[in-house]
Amino acid sequence: MSDTALKVADYKSDLRPIWCSGCGDYGVITPFYQAMAELQLVPKDTVIVSGIGCSGRFPYFCNTYGFHGVHGRALPTAAGVKISRPDLTVVAVGGDGDGLGIGGGHVAHVCRKNINMTYILIDNSIYGLTKGQSSPTSPLDMTSKTAPYAYIEDPLNPLLMMLAYNASFIGRGYSGKPKVLKDLFTQAIQHEGFSMLHIFAPCVSMNKQVTFKTMNKIVEPLPEDWDTGNRAKAMEMALDTSKFRTGVVYKDERPTIHTRLDELEERSGHYEDMGGLFAKYK
Repeated sequence: MSDTALKVADYKSDLRPIWCSGCGDYGVITPFYQAMAELQLVPKDTVIVSGIGCSGRFPYFCNTYGFHGVHGRALPTAAGVKISRPDLTVVAVGGDGDGLGIGGGHVAHVCRKNINMTYILIDNSIYGLTKGQSSPTSPLDMTSKTAPYAYIEDPLNPLLMMLAYNASFIGRGYSGKPKVLKDLFTQAIQHEGFSMLHIFAPCVSMNKQVTFKTMNKIVEPLPEDWDTGNRAKAMEMALDTSKFRTGVVYKDERPTIHTRLDELEERSGHYEDMGGLFAKYK
């Protein structure tokens, strides 16, 4: 790496973002660039893995290694990268449909394995890229292309899900508050273990009911004295959907899968075959 400090511009690729004008994703990627610059991440040692949807374009706009995967498979792909190359900084990015719909079954297992990587779940409560179908987080009574007479399925609560799955770092942000997001990205990437960020980023083209205007009325920061170690209190807060509270919701320092693999290798080292099996994780 050069002795010259990397700047925000060094993390931008030659491709300019092509999201709709006013899209909330612009308010996510800019603080993400800023966080990478603050952490001085080495581009060649950083991998961004995405799923399908508007957020799936994230890797194209970052000057890092990237992998645009198939629908719902961002997390297992990113997990495979990190397990095989623990020296890399790995970030997975996906939307509410990608991560909580077809990909929802993967979330619990990445949480429980505590893989040292970051997952950015960008939520807009709609399938935006495919032109406006209801998603797993669409609120009741919201109309859409697939629910012209109003949605009748209860929405998922991403924050409550991550707390129930016991992710070791959970944060929540809003694309209308980019300064808060930059700090969340920095802390999440630095965390030793699986860090998950639930970020609401309104879709200005397809979702006319959950907008910047409606979100601005309910977004507020967590109290300054918030206890990030109290999971039960965090769950209680997550159940109150009248407010969208932002900040670090919960964190827990515990061994990652990489530490446990090292310990397993040590315990099995007297078996020649087993020792060789785990040598590739070094």
